[in-house]
Amino acid sequence: MVLQLQVWAFLLLQEAAPAISFDPRAMWAQMSWLARAVVIILFIMSAWSIGVMIDRLIAFNGARGQSRQFAPAVAGALREGKVDEAIKIADRYSKSHLAKVVVAGLQEFKAHQQSSDIPGEEIEASKRALERAEAIVHAELKRGISNLATIGSTAPFVGLFGTVVGIINAFRGISSEKSTGLGAVAGGISEALVTTAVGLFVAIPAVWMFNYFTNRVEAFDVEMGNSSSELIDYFLKRRGARAAK
Repeated sequence: MVLQLQVWAFLLLQEAAPAISFDPRAMWAQMSWLARAVVIILFIMSAWSIGVMIDRLIAFNGARGQSRQFAPAVAGALREGKVDEAIKIADRYSKSHLAKVVVAGLQEFKAHQQSSDIPGEEIEASKRALERAEAIVHAELKRGISNLATIGSTAPFVGLFGTVVGIINAFRGISSEKSTGLGAVAGGISEALVTTAVGLFVAIPAVWMFNYFTNRVEAFDVEMGNSSSELIDYFLKRRGARAAK
C-alpha cells in the first residue's frame, strides 16, 4: 500500500504538476474536515510529547548536575562522622536523585539511634527507608515517559487513519467525476500522504526519546542502588566501631 502511494505521488508530480500546490494553506483548504481533524490530533500529540521531552530533559540534567556536586560533599561529611551535616547537605540538593535517597536513609538511621524503642534495628530500618526512597524517586523520574511510548505507538495509526480517509476521498473523486485521471484523485492522495507524513513525524521522535529516557532512568537506578549499598556499608562500619568501643 505504501509503495502504491509512492508511485501515485511520483506520477502526480510528473504528469499533473501544474494542478498541485505545495502551499500549506492551500493544501489545508483542500483537505476534508476529517483529514484536518487527524492532523490537529497529531499536532496535539506532538505538542504533548515535546512538553514531556523538555520537562524530563530539565529534570534529568538537574538531577545529574546536582548529584555530581552532592556526592563528594556528602562523602566528606560521612568520613568525618557528621551525619547531621550530611543531612543538611542532602537538603540543599533537592533535585538530586542521590540526595533524595541518601537523606531518607540518614534520617532513619539517626532516628533509630536516638530512640530506644527498637535497639539494634537501625540498619534494617535504614535499608527499608532507602528502598522506599528509591521506589519513589524512580516513579518521579519515569513521570511522563509512558506518554511518549503511547504517542510513539499510536501516532502512526492515527496517520494511517488519515491515509485511509484520503484514499476513500480519492475513490470518491473518481466516482463523482466519472474519470480515472490523476486530477480526480489528486486531492485524496495529497491528504493521504500529508497525514501519513505527519504521523511519522510525531511518532519517530517520541520513540527515540522514550528509549533515551528509559536508558537514563535505568542508569539513575543503578546509581541509587550503589549509593544505598555504600550507605548501608557505612552504617555497618559505624555500628561495628561503636560496638568495639
